[in-house]
Amino acid sequence: MDAPEVPDIRFSLANERTFLAYERTAIGLVAAALAVFHLLEPSVAQKVLGLLLLGSAVVAAGGGWLRYRQADSAIRDGRDLPAGTTVHLMAAAVLVVIVAAGISVVV
Repeated sequence: MDAPEVPDIRFSLANERTFLAYERTAIGLVAAALAVFHLLEPSVAQKVLGLLLLGSAVVAAGGGWLRYRQADSAIRDGRDLPAGTTVHLMAAAVLVVIVAAGISVVV
């Protein structure tokens, strides 16, 4: 019986760095949400913007974790990396936040 092949550590470390980038992004989004909640004048637009930032942080943190697990499994099994949806969700979340920020400035 052959022992399972150990993946190249460089791939595992690159995957971990990518995961940590998602987590840093989530922390930055939480910090931005807290700034919106505490530093801007309370209004419906600011509350919506803050909640959208928090929602984006959840997408970044959760999606980064799921992507990390998918990539880790593929690396260990010697498969191609599966197409992920986290990047698309994050892009959509950023666009929504940009629109909400623009609306909050105008309102």
